[in-house]
Amino acid sequence: MFRILFIIPLLLNVNCFAQTVLIADHLVDVETGKMMAEPRIVIADDRVSSITFGGPIPNGTLIDLSGHTLLPGLIDMHAHLTASHLEHGYKRLASSQTRAALRGVKHAKATLQAGVTTVRNLGAPGFTDVALRDAIADEDVIGPRMYVSGPSLGITGGHCDNNLLAYEFQAESEGVADGPWEAAKAVRRNIKYGADVIKICATGGVLSKGTKVGVQQYSLEEMKKIVEEAHRRGKIVAAHAHGTEGVYNAILAGVDSVEHASFIDDKGIALAKKNGTHLSMDIYVTEYILGEGEKAGILEESLEKERKTGGTQRENFRKAVNAGVKMVMGTDAGVYPHGDNLKQLSRMVEFGMSPIEAIQAASINASKLLKQEDHIGVLKAGAYADVIAVKGNPLSDISILESVQFVMKGGKTIKLPADFE
Repeated sequence: MFRILFIIPLLLNVNCFAQTVLIADHLVDVETGKMMAEPRIVIADDRVSSITFGGPIPNGTLIDLSGHTLLPGLIDMHAHLTASHLEHGYKRLASSQTRAALRGVKHAKATLQAGVTTVRNLGAPGFTDVALRDAIADEDVIGPRMYVSGPSLGITGGHCDNNLLAYEFQAESEGVADGPWEAAKAVRRNIKYGADVIKICATGGVLSKGTKVGVQQYSLEEMKKIVEEAHRRGKIVAAHAHGTEGVYNAILAGVDSVEHASFIDDKGIALAKKNGTHLSMDIYVTEYILGEGEKAGILEESLEKERKTGGTQRENFRKAVNAGVKMVMGTDAGVYPHGDNLKQLSRMVEFGMSPIEAIQAASINASKLLKQEDHIGVLKAGAYADVIAVKGNPLSDISILESVQFVMKGGKTIKLPADFE
């Protein structure tokens, strides 16, 4: 039985219920990797005030999560909240940017209820992700904290261009920027309209028409200029890169994270480790693409590319983990259903990580990449009160994180266990 109780202090005052207290059986300390018994988390407004273990229960409004394990709200470092898993290939041409933004409201709620309290949204036409981020921040809609890129930057005819329509339509994606100075201008434009992070397409992609996954697109010179411009403005850079040379040159250019990294080789892994570059490898999504993608409109060309990519990506994920490269959890949610984000964790364990390493990739590692390690992805005094709870021990069975029972974001309860009373 779960319950919310009011603990009455001995000396009543006007602030007697100004704080909330969470108790549970255990808490996963993502900084030390240890399981801590009998946590008492005191929350004031949107922040954690204190955490103690065992002993008296502090005064305040009590949320009793006995039988549960607490963790910090998790972070998905590669999602597309305004995209739908049901619209791929030519189906995408039927959706307007306005429709995508409205759809994002539904996806944001599903993502948050799954236990993902922060998202890095990498690529959204029309700055729809900026609008969604701001609507969530203003509490117009419910969703995770968002760090957004706006339109992805890429070359003419590349992975981040619109290659579905014929020449006479003169269709070009708004993030297309060729040459170092045009690319720098695109960085400035994205920042002007609200981007928190810059995303570039360094190689071809699986789901783009007419591109080869392994072929580098942006040149090293162009990528260096983008990174220089973004870093000068205090923004991190994420590079979509599958191919071996594209991955290597993106790291050499100074990007902060490489997305997918499917064909990274030993040389690229060594450089990533040396430079402290994070890898975000979406090793679950291949299952959706090959299992459900055809019905969702994914082109046969893309299905064939995925058949040649997914297995290699998983092998290289294992190599990167064994080499000690910094890793974060990035799912590419939007390619597959929002709310299924944490299925990625069990695959990360299957292909080389320990459960705590997978959890750290989705928490403290991700918050460090975002330069927010004092605020999100961790439970400690002063951090946002982003808390999730699951039944059982995720360090022995990581898959239980696919069924998060309790979600709190910024001190506000979003989801309670089904049998809570």
